[in-house]
Amino acid sequence: MNIVSLLPSGTEIVAALGRSDQLVGVSHECDYPAHVTNLPRVTSTAIDHTADAASVDASVRTHVSEGHPLYTVNWDLVEHLAPDLIVTQALCDVCAVSETECRMYAARLTPRPRIATLSASTLDGVLADIHDVAAASGDQATGGTLTASLRARMETVHQILKAAKAPRPRVIVIEWTDPVFVAGHWVPEMIRRAGGSDVVGIPGSHSTVVPRDVIMAAQPDIVLVAPCGYDVHRAAQAARELAWLPEVPVWAVDANSLLSRPGPRLIDGVETLAAIFHPALFGAPRPESALPIA
Repeated sequence: MNIVSLLPSGTEIVAALGRSDQLVGVSHECDYPAHVTNLPRVTSTAIDHTADAASVDASVRTHVSEGHPLYTVNWDLVEHLAPDLIVTQALCDVCAVSETECRMYAARLTPRPRIATLSASTLDGVLADIHDVAAASGDQATGGTLTASLRARMETVHQILKAAKAPRPRVIVIEWTDPVFVAGHWVPEMIRRAGGSDVVGIPGSHSTVVPRDVIMAAQPDIVLVAPCGYDVHRAAQAARELAWLPEVPVWAVDANSLLSRPGPRLIDGVETLAAIFHPALFGAPRPESALPIA
């Protein structure tokens, strides 16, 4: 089977299912597992994601308001790769190629490939998406085994917290810094499963812009700075630039690996968050995953 993935989480799901050798094309953002960086890139973007946060936000808003696409797919290359399965998404047109475009162009290919669409906004939904990709690739059994193992890891965290009767710190997750967005979708649920309480983010909803005074008024015990797509070092730099944050512990988190991509590594994210909130129970988080900001 030939598989083309149009987004990083799709690529990570395919790899976790043991089918990375069947990937023949990936998006321009796909970087995990490392060997996928050698595959043909079938997408590109008009947005310079290396720019500062305000510039990226302004560029996205301009492109959307003017009706210009944020992402482009090289459909000639996709046709050449002859996929049997294309993995796309229907959650966020700002984050990756839209499902609508994918289905429109895929319908022109002969033979027509199957489409697996990621659309989850919750952790349970992410696990369901993993199972759906497994089914689309013809291996439901592996999908069931993988999702069961991910649920078991979250259950282990829960049981440790329950046994310790661990208190829940009040947490805010900043998903973008200029303007300030607080995280939504699966992140507030990740906070809860890791033993915290998200005091601003709404589970299952889109991330939202919030004024600084809302963050201050929420009286968090911990602030996580995890801009979408940033690794831990870039997140740390962004956190240090937020001089207005409340005087509570601030952590930079590798959102690119642990929070932003709705795939198996979200469970790594839950475990990392648990280590931030309760290091006496879980040990300190790995520095490549999270860093305290002085």
